[in-house]
Amino acid sequence: MRIFHTSHTAYNVHTIRHQPLSEISGALGDLGTFLPIVIALTVNKSISLSSTLIFSGIFNILTGLFFGIPLPVQPMKAIAAVAIANGFSRGEIAAAGIFVGACIFLFSVTGLLRWFARAIPIPVVKGIQVGAGLSLVISAAGKLLSSLSWTHPSWADNYLWMIAAFLGLLATNIYRQIPYGLLVLILGLIFAFILLLSPTHHKNSPLPSFGLWHPHFLLPNSRAWKTGIINAGIGQIPLTTLNSIIAVVHLAGELLPSVTTPSITSIGLSVAAMNILSCWFGAMPMCHGSGGLAAQYRFGARSGASVIFLGATKLLLGIFFGNTLLGLLDRFPAAFLGVMVIAAGLELASVGESLNTGRAWDLRGGVGADGDGDGRWVERSLSESERKERWSVMLVTVGVLVAFKNDGIGFLAGILCHWSYRLPVMVDAVRDKLRHGGIRLRDTARADSVA
Repeated sequence: MRIFHTSHTAYNVHTIRHQPLSEISGALGDLGTFLPIVIALTVNKSISLSSTLIFSGIFNILTGLFFGIPLPVQPMKAIAAVAIANGFSRGEIAAAGIFVGACIFLFSVTGLLRWFARAIPIPVVKGIQVGAGLSLVISAAGKLLSSLSWTHPSWADNYLWMIAAFLGLLATNIYRQIPYGLLVLILGLIFAFILLLSPTHHKNSPLPSFGLWHPHFLLPNSRAWKTGIINAGIGQIPLTTLNSIIAVVHLAGELLPSVTTPSITSIGLSVAAMNILSCWFGAMPMCHGSGGLAAQYRFGARSGASVIFLGATKLLLGIFFGNTLLGLLDRFPAAFLGVMVIAAGLELASVGESLNTGRAWDLRGGVGADGDGDGRWVERSLSESERKERWSVMLVTVGVLVAFKNDGIGFLAGILCHWSYRLPVMVDAVRDKLRHGGIRLRDTARADSVA
């Protein structure tokens, strides 16, 4: 019995053999968002670093095998933000993750996800992607890089290194074969080790040491279920549905048209399985994000081999080192992480450029809305008014999302803008129907006035 598609395996093997450094570099592209959130949640004692590394590693490997694309395994950001701000316990954050996983499973098996994908206009999806990309850039500048100066917080983490990292990033626009992510990771780890060995940091941050993982089953109590679901889980559902499932399927089809695009249902079941299985052991709630896919693509990943490599590395580190890695990861230069987040955000935001071209899914012929199809498509032309309308809907979605820092509010604003353009057409259709039915609106109004 085959447990994964043989064509994906062949594609993974072919890609890693022909461009190994690019695949490895691309695998590290999402560290800019993964590391800060995981470190913060671990320090907050909301998750187990060992369990997070092990389970996210396992799911990296499985998604690479099943889907054949560099699909990321990321923290659920809405849950993470609430957990960090409110000091969630492990039980509370586990309850939130399990709840979201169960909801996504229900949406997947009932077909609601496919209905969402058909019902949500592409300009709104694009707006969510662009808004998420700009939010990443703003987050990098406001959180990761705001603590830097020309000489602080250390010789290894300051504006000088940030500028150097940014110049290196610009160089990859010309020399795409440079494994930027890999080089930044190696240099950052070297700096982190040196900082750990210095007398001023060694006491508070011990060096990594060998220690096998001991799994602990976690059963949230009734209070944890209530707090986790109401305060964090409910708010995560629209973000996961829009950005981690629907948007990531559209982005995969756009960035990797030569690879079979995963279906909406399969991505939904993947997200559901990750959380229903792993949160019981203290792992962070996980999803697939379009920002992570854009980041890994930006740094060279083109197949599932990249995330298989990343998953194997996480798995080994989690089993044999686990929580002892926290001190090292905490010393990783924010200057490097910030530039990587900015690169990911810009790559994701750039997909808005294709809104009115044949790369937008609703302008293609021959590819289904759920990601299934033969890959052949023909562009549908748009009038000038249609182009302006689609652009306006996307901009409203982006602007409101960034302003309120909430995907759900941005989504609602985009939907309302979209339907505001449809309203005159709907009113005209109702009038025509009434006229053809023998009733004229003018006569009806006159009869009402006489009465």
